[in-house]
This record gives sequence, structure tokens and C-alpha cells, in this order.
Amino acid sequence: MTDLNRREFIHRSVKAGLVSAGALGAGWWLHDTRPPALEPLPQSLPGIPDFSGALVEGPAMAIAKGTDRMDMADRALEALGGIRRFVSPGHRVVIKVNAAFASPPAICATSHPDLVTAVVTACRAAGASDVVVTDNPINDPASCFRLTGIGPAAEAAGGRVVLPTADQFSRVTLSGARLIRDWPVLIGPLADADCLIGLAPLKDHHRSGASMTIKNWYGLLGGRRNVFHQDIHTIITELAALVRPTLVILDAVTAMIHNGPTGGSISDLTRTNTLVAGVDQLAVDAMGAELLGRDLSQLPHLRQSADAGLGVLDYHTLNPVAVP
Repeated sequence: MTDLNRREFIHRSVKAGLVSAGALGAGWWLHDTRPPALEPLPQSLPGIPDFSGALVEGPAMAIAKGTDRMDMADRALEALGGIRRFVSPGHRVVIKVNAAFASPPAICATSHPDLVTAVVTACRAAGASDVVVTDNPINDPASCFRLTGIGPAAEAAGGRVVLPTADQFSRVTLSGARLIRDWPVLIGPLADADCLIGLAPLKDHHRSGASMTIKNWYGLLGGRRNVFHQDIHTIITELAALVRPTLVILDAVTAMIHNGPTGGSISDLTRTNTLVAGVDQLAVDAMGAELLGRDLSQLPHLRQSADAGLGVLDYHTLNPVAVP
């Protein structure tokens, strides 16, 4: 099966699955007013659409320095060839943020609202017809999006916040995976999307060693996903295989170097004044590891992802553009 046929097959499978899930959900709502529970599909989907697609040739990675996230994001995108390299007029864009906790932006445990503003604005300026901002937070979703400032920032910039509901999850079995098997994944917002952009803060993580762009996809998982904590590096590697984004941006302007992923104190933070954008999420995370002061031996999922052919570990070989 060619890449194009595979992508089309997955798109159709996802849509067909969502139609079934929607029908089940509609019937459920007619008979019960309690919060919805996950409705298993008759058959797991084989994955989610591949958004890495065929991009116009250009730099794979850009590293911007500074303190103003909005300005840094604009300069990094320009260095990669401009937002129109990734988003065309009429495109439907999904931005996966990290809204895991109901904490203020100053704690740096979640995507910063200034970065959300910059990316949503850029997508709208490129002519995107719809810009969805979503996540499946650990805490109450509405509270997380409000208190982090992500929700207000997204809506003010022309985006649309989509909170996770039961009918937006479908069960997925990733070929060759050991953990992502018949597992609920938040793919409803992705079903009709043309682009997927990940926005992740750079953080310490007491289980995985670091939380960066690949770990950010953990927020697409539903169910009792904490069962994966005992095999955290395997699940992150499988997420690298499951999610092939159009673009990722790692926010290391202020990095959480201790007590991640929640932090809670300014003393947990340090300024690195760096923002990394790229089309290879493994390469972006490899640089993030350096910024965080982590050796590769402390982050086995990076090596495992590289061994699986899911990206470039030696990001220097991509000749990243330095944006002063």
C-alpha cells in the first residue's frame, strides 16, 4: 500500500469509526443525562492520520533566542519558510497544547498562552478556515483551559477550543505496538484536519526524565492512562509512531528543571530563552534534552524512537537555522 493510499485508508477508517461512535453517543444521550462514558467501537482503528505529509522543501528545524514568545514564534516560523509552508488557505488546523493542569502560566507546567496566540494568529493569517485547540487534561478540562490562559488566548486569536467528550474518543490499535492496543484516543478533532501542530513546554518529568513534544501526545490518550506509567518510555516511543505531526514547537523560554511535570514554585524554573520549532519531533526533543541538561541515557525513549526510524536523534545533522 502506498503512503497516499495508507493515509486515505486511515482517514476513511477514522471517519467511519466516528460516524459509528456518534450514532452510539446520540442514542445514549436520548436515554441518560449522566456524564457520558466511553463507548467502545466494534473494532479498533488502525491509527490516526499522518500529518507529516509532503511539505515544500525547506529547513527542518529553527532555534530562536529571546524572551518574547510571540516574536520568537514568528521568527522561527519565518526561518522555516513561513507558516504558509505548513498551512494553506482553507486548511483545518488542530493545535495540540499541553493543558494538563489547572495552573497559571507563570508555573510553566502548560503551554504558554502567548505561544498559543502567536500560532493561532499565524494559522489564521495563512487562511486557515478553522483552528482547533485541544487536549485531554489530567484535571477538569474547562478549568485547565481557563486557568492556564490557553482557552482565552486561543479564542481571542480566532481559534476554537474543543474540550474532550466521550464521543470524540475512538479505540485504536497501533500495528506492532505493545501498549496502544484497543485503547481510547482523542481523534475526533483530528478526523477532518489537514494539519496538526504540537505546542509543548520543556519540563522535567519524574517518571520519563523529561516532558517535551513527543510526550505531549500523551494527552491524546483516554481511559486509565496512568497504567502506562510503569512502562513510560515504551508508551512515549509508541506515541512517536502513532502521531506524525505537521510541525512541533518546544517552548524553552523558561524551562521547568525540577519537580516536573507539575512544579509549583518559581525555584523549579530556569530561563534558557530558547524556542525550538521543527518538522522532526525527535530532533526537537533531542535539543530539548540538552537544554534540560539530560543525557540520552536518562531518556531511553529518544534512543528507542531513533532505533525505530521515527526521527533524527543527532539534530545537528539537520543543520538547524539559528534565529538570533
